[in-house]
Amino acid sequence: MKADNDKQSSIVVPEDERLDFLPRYFGKHMILVETQIYHQFRNLCPHYTGGYWDFYELSNGGCYLAPNGAHYRILHPGNYVNASASGDAAGIMATLYMLSHLSFTFAEDPFGDQLSTLYHLLRDYASDHPEASLIYRVID
Repeated sequence: MKADNDKQSSIVVPEDERLDFLPRYFGKHMILVETQIYHQFRNLCPHYTGGYWDFYELSNGGCYLAPNGAHYRILHPGNYVNASASGDAAGIMATLYMLSHLSFTFAEDPFGDQLSTLYHLLRDYASDHPEASLIYRVID
């Protein structure tokens, strides 16, 4: 069990650093990653019509993207989920799905290992999130 002082944190990437975020974490695959996260989000939130996304860096070295909206209806019939989630939690879900999917796509490439590491860092961070139980229900 983690001590309270081990709780991980996130920070929103400032506007003047956003252009460096995707290349820093995903290199030459940054466009694929960004496209896939929006695709994964549309799968979870079919009524989503677009909007501004924030980029987050984690104190454990991970990262995620999240839509900048208050709440989203998350639908995942395979896991019996029909719930409202904050934009932050919804972004964590979509990022976890994207990282998992692409880590298998690139399983024979070092990039796949990098994505797998980022997946585990984000999943660890999600365990301290106020909506952790919903996040885990959706990604299970």
